[in-house]
Amino acid sequence: MKLLRDGRALAAADSIPPDVVAGISVFDRQTGQFTEQVNAELQFRSASVVKLLIVLDYLWDRGLEYEMPAADKARLDPMLRSSDDDAASYYWDHRGGGDIVDRMVERLGLTHTARPPATHPGFWGYVALTAGDTVRIYRYLLDQAPAPVRDYVLGNLHQATRYGTDGFDQYFGIASVFDQDFAIKQGWSGFMGSSGFRSDRAKPEQSTLDLTSEALHTTGTVGTGDRTIVAVYTLHPDGTAYGKAYSVVTRLTRTLNVPGGVPAAGSWLTTVGVGVRVRSEPTTSGGVLGTLPSGVDVLVSCQKKGQLIEAPSRSSEWWAYLPKYGGYVTNVYVGTGARKLPGVPDCQ
Repeated sequence: MKLLRDGRALAAADSIPPDVVAGISVFDRQTGQFTEQVNAELQFRSASVVKLLIVLDYLWDRGLEYEMPAADKARLDPMLRSSDDDAASYYWDHRGGGDIVDRMVERLGLTHTARPPATHPGFWGYVALTAGDTVRIYRYLLDQAPAPVRDYVLGNLHQATRYGTDGFDQYFGIASVFDQDFAIKQGWSGFMGSSGFRSDRAKPEQSTLDLTSEALHTTGTVGTGDRTIVAVYTLHPDGTAYGKAYSVVTRLTRTLNVPGGVPAAGSWLTTVGVGVRVRSEPTTSGGVLGTLPSGVDVLVSCQKKGQLIEAPSRSSEWWAYLPKYGGYVTNVYVGTGARKLPGVPDCQ
């Protein structure tokens, strides 16, 4: 795999596991310079990142005074915030499928974006995209699009929900690493149980685009005023668990030089167990705020004494507070199994 290496890009390239393929592009809008570029024009299947092109195609000629019908808003809001696939399929079917991509390539001057392979024309998630073209899409949105278009699309991306409508946690990468000011459009495909999984995926020889490896992408903006655009595309060995890919992408994002980005404070620890629940209080009677992917890196800011939890070979009355979830997980399922997490302060 050819890697473009300069400055901090070397650190990013060296942070890519040997069995993972990655394309990275980070652009600082304040200086007009790229701070990271690794395989920036290598094509990946887009997964849900193509939803940016779908919404821009829909809005293209609507006019500044356009008032979006309630039915379209009810589809497009969750498509952008929660990566709703039914909405994307609706517009793909009603607006010409691959013609959407052809139109947006010409309008935005994209250089390495292409419609899905001829073997899978109806699979919008198989559109070919690159990290470099993704930066071009965001630069159009932020610097050239009419204000109502910019405000609508970015406004929704700034309100991205933790879980997609298919139930997958989409707060990996950008959303895990940075505090407060970020907007995201994530993509995932090929993981068992996800709406992006296809049992009839094309064999690799049927297309130059990799349609087999698990794909996980984090894209968006970071910093006050959407200062820096970040695009990280990754492919993982077939069969990779979602939690593992989630952690790989998050670790990789942590190595990037992202001007204006404020890293979220805390200690990074790995969870164990399946279906670990995040609760509103350090007790099993606390409301369930979410469920963690298996074996995923999480940010812990402090720990609090609560209900004693006992499991085979582990027990603890201490609970880790996860600021990105706004709730607690028993220490039994966080870290190495110590009753109290070393180096993590008590919650005040």
